[in-house]
Amino acid sequence: MAVKVYGAYYPSAQRVLVCLVEKEIQFETLPLDALKQEHQDPHYLKLQPFGKMPVIQDGDYTLYESRAIIRYLAEKYKNQGTELLGRTIEERGLVEQWLEVEAHQFHPPVLYNYIHDYYGAAHHLRLNDDSEVVKVNNEKIAKVLDIYEERLSRSKYLAGDFFSLADLSHLPLGAFLWYPNPRDEELVEKREHVRAWWEDISSRPAWKKVQQAYQYPVFGDPNFW
Repeated sequence: MAVKVYGAYYPSAQRVLVCLVEKEIQFETLPLDALKQEHQDPHYLKLQPFGKMPVIQDGDYTLYESRAIIRYLAEKYKNQGTELLGRTIEERGLVEQWLEVEAHQFHPPVLYNYIHDYYGAAHHLRLNDDSEVVKVNNEKIAKVLDIYEERLSRSKYLAGDFFSLADLSHLPLGAFLWYPNPRDEELVEKREHVRAWWEDISSRPAWKKVQQAYQYPVFGDPNFW
Protein backbone atom coordinates (compact mmCIF):
# COMPACT_ATOMS: atom_id res chain seq x y z
CA MET A 1 0.00 0.00 0.00
CA ALA A 2 1.38 3.39 -1.00
CA VAL A 3 2.00 6.13 1.56
CA LYS A 4 -0.30 9.11 0.94
CA VAL A 5 1.27 12.58 1.12
CA TYR A 6 -0.94 15.66 1.43
CA GLY A 7 0.42 19.00 0.26
CA ALA A 8 3.21 17.73 -1.97
CA TYR A 9 4.19 21.05 -3.53
CA TYR A 10 5.29 22.76 -0.33
CA PRO A 11 8.92 22.81 0.85
CA SER A 12 8.31 20.91 4.08
CA ALA A 13 6.49 18.26 2.06
CA GLN A 14 9.50 18.02 -0.24
CA ARG A 15 11.57 17.03 2.81
CA VAL A 16 9.19 14.07 3.13
CA LEU A 17 9.12 13.26 -0.57
CA VAL A 18 12.90 13.06 -0.93
CA CYS A 19 12.98 10.75 2.10
CA LEU A 20 10.36 8.51 0.48
CA VAL A 21 12.39 8.34 -2.73
CA GLU A 22 15.65 7.65 -0.88
CA LYS A 23 13.94 4.86 1.08
CA GLU A 24 12.34 3.41 -2.08
CA ILE A 25 8.87 3.65 -0.56
CA GLN A 26 5.84 3.73 -2.84
CA PHE A 27 3.76 6.86 -2.37
CA GLU A 28 1.01 8.92 -3.91
CA THR A 29 0.53 12.66 -3.56
CA LEU A 30 -2.66 14.57 -2.83
CA PRO A 31 -2.04 18.23 -3.65
CA LEU A 32 -3.75 20.92 -1.61
CA ASP A 33 -4.19 24.50 -2.82
CA ALA A 34 -3.60 26.91 0.04
CA LEU A 35 -4.86 29.83 -2.03
CA LYS A 36 -8.21 28.08 -2.20
CA GLN A 37 -8.09 27.38 1.54
CA GLU A 38 -8.18 23.64 0.96
CA HIS A 39 -6.00 23.20 4.04
CA GLN A 40 -8.93 24.55 6.11
CA ASP A 41 -11.37 21.95 4.84
CA PRO A 42 -12.97 20.13 7.82
CA HIS A 43 -11.84 16.76 6.46
CA TYR A 44 -8.23 17.91 6.29
CA LEU A 45 -8.37 19.50 9.74
CA LYS A 46 -9.27 16.10 11.14
CA LEU A 47 -5.89 14.93 9.86
CA GLN A 48 -3.92 18.06 10.75
CA PRO A 49 -5.73 20.30 13.28
CA PHE A 50 -3.25 23.15 12.72
CA GLY A 51 -4.05 23.22 9.01
CA LYS A 52 -0.44 22.95 7.85
CA MET A 53 1.33 20.66 5.41
CA PRO A 54 2.41 17.93 4.95
CA VAL A 55 0.48 15.04 6.42
CA ILE A 56 1.07 11.40 5.58
CA GLN A 57 -1.19 8.37 5.86
CA ASP A 58 0.59 5.03 5.98
CA GLY A 59 -2.27 2.59 6.00
CA ASP A 60 -4.32 3.47 9.08
CA TYR A 61 -1.49 5.54 10.58
CA THR A 62 -1.59 9.34 10.23
CA LEU A 63 1.34 11.63 11.02
CA TYR A 64 2.18 15.32 10.56
CA GLU A 65 5.27 17.53 11.07
CA SER A 66 7.83 16.84 8.36
CA ARG A 67 10.80 16.01 10.58
CA ALA A 68 8.72 13.61 12.65
CA ILE A 69 7.58 12.01 9.40
CA ILE A 70 11.07 11.47 8.00
CA ARG A 71 12.23 9.97 11.30
CA TYR A 72 9.27 7.59 11.20
CA LEU A 73 9.86 6.58 7.58
CA ALA A 74 13.59 6.04 8.08
CA GLU A 75 12.92 3.84 11.11
CA LYS A 76 9.97 1.82 9.81
CA TYR A 77 11.57 1.17 6.42
CA LYS A 78 15.19 0.97 7.63
CA ASN A 79 15.79 -2.31 5.80
CA GLN A 80 15.25 -0.80 2.35
CA GLY A 81 16.72 2.04 0.36
CA THR A 82 19.32 4.43 1.76
CA GLU A 83 20.32 4.07 5.40
CA LEU A 84 19.47 7.51 6.81
CA LEU A 85 19.67 7.05 10.60
CA GLY A 86 23.17 5.69 11.13
CA ARG A 87 24.18 2.15 12.01
CA THR A 88 25.20 2.69 15.63
CA ILE A 89 23.63 4.51 18.56
CA GLU A 90 26.47 7.04 18.37
CA GLU A 91 25.78 7.74 14.71
CA ARG A 92 22.07 8.02 15.44
CA GLY A 93 22.82 10.55 18.16
CA LEU A 94 24.75 12.73 15.72
CA VAL A 95 21.96 12.49 13.13
CA GLU A 96 19.48 13.66 15.75
CA GLN A 97 21.82 16.44 16.89
CA TRP A 98 22.21 17.91 13.41
CA LEU A 99 18.52 17.51 12.66
CA GLU A 100 17.87 19.73 15.68
CA VAL A 101 20.46 22.22 14.46
CA GLU A 102 18.74 22.37 11.07
CA ALA A 103 15.31 22.87 12.63
CA HIS A 104 16.27 25.53 15.18
CA GLN A 105 19.38 27.28 13.85
CA PHE A 106 19.35 26.97 10.05
CA HIS A 107 15.69 26.87 9.07
CA PRO A 108 14.25 29.99 10.82
CA PRO A 109 16.62 32.71 9.52
CA VAL A 110 16.81 31.25 6.00
CA LEU A 111 13.04 30.99 5.81
CA TYR A 112 12.41 34.51 7.04
CA ASN A 113 14.90 36.10 4.67
CA TYR A 114 13.70 34.10 1.70
CA ILE A 115 10.09 35.11 2.21
CA HIS A 116 11.03 38.70 2.88
CA ASP A 117 13.51 39.14 0.02
CA TYR A 118 12.01 36.97 -2.70
CA TYR A 119 8.28 37.17 -2.19
CA GLY A 120 8.36 40.76 -1.03
CA ALA A 121 10.26 41.89 -4.10
CA ALA A 122 8.93 39.52 -6.73
CA HIS A 123 5.27 39.49 -5.72
CA HIS A 124 4.95 42.94 -4.13
CA LEU A 125 3.64 41.68 -0.84
CA ARG A 126 3.06 44.29 1.81
CA LEU A 127 5.83 43.14 4.08
CA ASN A 128 7.17 45.34 6.83
CA ASP A 129 10.46 47.06 6.20
CA ASP A 130 12.43 44.67 8.38
CA SER A 131 15.82 45.28 6.78
CA GLU A 132 17.47 45.23 10.19
CA VAL A 133 15.91 41.85 10.91
CA VAL A 134 17.18 40.57 7.54
CA LYS A 135 20.66 41.79 8.46
CA VAL A 136 20.51 40.03 11.83
CA ASN A 137 19.30 36.85 10.13
CA ASN A 138 22.17 36.98 7.65
CA GLU A 139 24.52 37.15 10.60
CA LYS A 140 22.80 34.12 12.11
CA ILE A 141 23.07 32.21 8.82
CA ALA A 142 26.75 33.10 8.55
CA LYS A 143 27.41 31.83 12.07
CA VAL A 144 25.60 28.56 11.35
CA LEU A 145 27.53 28.08 8.11
CA ASP A 146 30.81 28.76 9.90
CA ILE A 147 29.96 25.93 12.30
CA TYR A 148 29.02 23.72 9.35
CA GLU A 149 32.28 24.60 7.62
CA GLU A 150 34.31 23.47 10.61
CA ARG A 151 32.29 20.28 10.97
CA LEU A 152 32.48 19.46 7.27
CA SER A 153 36.22 19.97 7.23
CA ARG A 154 36.35 16.79 9.37
CA SER A 155 33.58 14.68 7.83
CA LYS A 156 31.93 14.40 4.43
CA TYR A 157 28.43 14.85 5.85
CA LEU A 158 27.07 16.43 9.00
CA ALA A 159 26.66 13.26 11.06
CA GLY A 160 29.76 11.55 9.68
CA ASP A 161 30.87 9.98 6.43
CA PHE A 162 27.35 8.88 5.48
CA PHE A 163 24.40 10.78 4.00
CA SER A 164 21.62 10.98 6.58
CA LEU A 165 18.37 12.68 7.52
CA ALA A 166 20.49 15.51 8.89
CA ASP A 167 21.72 16.37 5.40
CA LEU A 168 18.44 15.54 3.67
CA SER A 169 16.47 17.90 5.90
CA HIS A 170 18.48 20.87 4.61
CA LEU A 171 17.49 20.38 0.97
CA PRO A 172 14.22 22.36 0.70
CA LEU A 173 15.49 25.60 2.22
CA GLY A 174 19.11 25.08 1.26
CA ALA A 175 17.90 25.30 -2.33
CA PHE A 176 16.84 28.89 -1.65
CA LEU A 177 20.38 29.83 -0.67
CA TRP A 178 22.09 28.19 -3.63
CA TYR A 179 19.61 27.80 -6.50
CA PRO A 180 19.61 28.83 -9.28
CA ASN A 181 22.52 31.03 -8.18
CA PRO A 182 23.93 31.66 -4.73
CA ARG A 183 21.70 34.13 -2.92
CA ASP A 184 24.72 35.84 -1.42
CA GLU A 185 28.19 35.02 -2.75
CA GLU A 186 29.84 36.19 0.44
CA LEU A 187 27.43 34.20 2.57
CA VAL A 188 27.57 30.79 0.93
CA GLU A 189 30.38 30.54 -1.61
CA LYS A 190 33.45 31.33 0.46
CA ARG A 191 33.01 28.27 2.66
CA GLU A 192 34.58 25.57 0.52
CA HIS A 193 33.52 22.57 2.60
CA VAL A 194 29.94 23.78 2.87
CA ARG A 195 29.88 24.39 -0.88
CA ALA A 196 31.20 20.90 -1.63
CA TRP A 197 28.66 19.40 0.78
CA TRP A 198 25.79 21.26 -0.88
CA GLU A 199 26.91 20.28 -4.37
CA ASP A 200 27.01 16.66 -3.21
CA ILE A 201 23.62 16.44 -1.48
CA SER A 202 21.77 18.56 -4.06
CA SER A 203 23.06 16.29 -6.84
CA ARG A 204 21.46 13.18 -5.41
CA PRO A 205 19.03 11.52 -7.85
CA ALA A 206 16.24 11.49 -5.23
CA TRP A 207 16.37 15.27 -4.80
CA LYS A 208 16.54 15.88 -8.54
CA LYS A 209 13.51 13.65 -9.04
CA VAL A 210 11.50 15.56 -6.45
CA GLN A 211 12.50 18.93 -7.88
CA GLN A 212 11.49 17.91 -11.37
CA ALA A 213 8.17 16.43 -10.34
CA TYR A 214 7.02 18.96 -7.75
CA GLN A 215 7.70 22.60 -8.51
CA TYR A 216 7.04 25.14 -5.77
CA PRO A 217 3.80 27.09 -6.23
CA VAL A 218 3.82 30.88 -6.24
CA PHE A 219 2.56 31.96 -2.86
CA GLY A 220 3.77 33.94 0.08
CA ASP A 221 2.10 32.55 3.17
CA PRO A 222 4.85 31.62 5.64
CA ASN A 223 2.51 29.29 7.55
CA PHE A 224 3.22 26.56 5.02
CA TRP A 225 7.01 26.68 5.15
